[in-house]
Amino acid sequence: MKKLLGLLALVIACVAGYLALPPSPIDPLAWQPGEAPLFTGVLEPNDTLMKAELIGKGQIHGPEDTAVDSQGLVYAGLHDGRIVRIDKDDQVSTFANTGGRPLGMDFDAQGNLIVADAYKGLLRIDPQGQITVLTTSADGVPFAFTDDLDIASDGRIYFSDASSKFQQPDYLLDLLEGRPHGRLLRYDPASGQTETLLKDLYFANGVALSQNEDFVLVNETYRYRITRYWLKGDKAGTHDLFIDNLPGLPDNLQGDRAGTFWVAMPTPRKADADFLQNQPWLKAQMAKLPRALWPKAKSYGFAIALDEQGTIVRSLHDTSGTHLRMVTSVKPVGDMLYFGSLDNDRIGTLKLH
Repeated sequence: MKKLLGLLALVIACVAGYLALPPSPIDPLAWQPGEAPLFTGVLEPNDTLMKAELIGKGQIHGPEDTAVDSQGLVYAGLHDGRIVRIDKDDQVSTFANTGGRPLGMDFDAQGNLIVADAYKGLLRIDPQGQITVLTTSADGVPFAFTDDLDIASDGRIYFSDASSKFQQPDYLLDLLEGRPHGRLLRYDPASGQTETLLKDLYFANGVALSQNEDFVLVNETYRYRITRYWLKGDKAGTHDLFIDNLPGLPDNLQGDRAGTFWVAMPTPRKADADFLQNQPWLKAQMAKLPRALWPKAKSYGFAIALDEQGTIVRSLHDTSGTHLRMVTSVKPVGDMLYFGSLDNDRIGTLKLH
């Protein structure tokens, strides 16, 4: 009897403790994902990412995206707000410090590094490391999570604000809530104007222009899809679905301007996460719990290539997740690919064959 009373007391204490928790920080929406694609055919697991050479290993933390300058030096934005430069002897030095969290980045035609900083907005950093804030809002709505970018031949910058509600540390809350807080935007350096091209996107993430710059793509990470916005032709100003039901969560997106888009996948799809998406009550309760109790992403390295018709033409894997994991960016430069990661301590480089 004493054991039963003790167990009952424990249950009552747990229930009381749970009821004492604050209200859920999210207002979740139910959504039913499609059945995840099988890893067969072009998605067949391989060891290609295990063959990548590593730079900066152990010297950096969270190189989410990379950029390569005209001298072949690699730049990356880190968790602590620094943008570092890695020379050809693998020496790491600080190029600039945004004081925020630098994410997507690319060099413009003048040699300036354009950076989407999660906290600071869209930035321009000159070759001496001097930082200029280009834009922090559009249509009266401040950016809460400036994420990725691509630069057109006319100098205009296409970029994403992943979420107007949740900032970078709370990106998983945006996943659980499942509501459209993201935007695709365009900044014109000639006029200094920022315009919204698309709103109500489900975590607007990677951005990439097509070979002829007739359309721009934006990843909607938490809907496993990529949306296309037309810039030229009869469809200009309209948008459609480029590819749906992806095999993982799409993060950064980069085109090689030769007809191929590289999509970084921090993790493949997981059955428990797909199930959870259609359970708003469970999502609301989970959001109250310590992050240590949440389901964990699979430790896996994964990226795919798409053609301009939205067909998957190649996949790269590290099934062990020991060499390259949580890949958040794939940067094609010449015949090389550069792999960034939100939480790893290295950048991968791989020669294309």
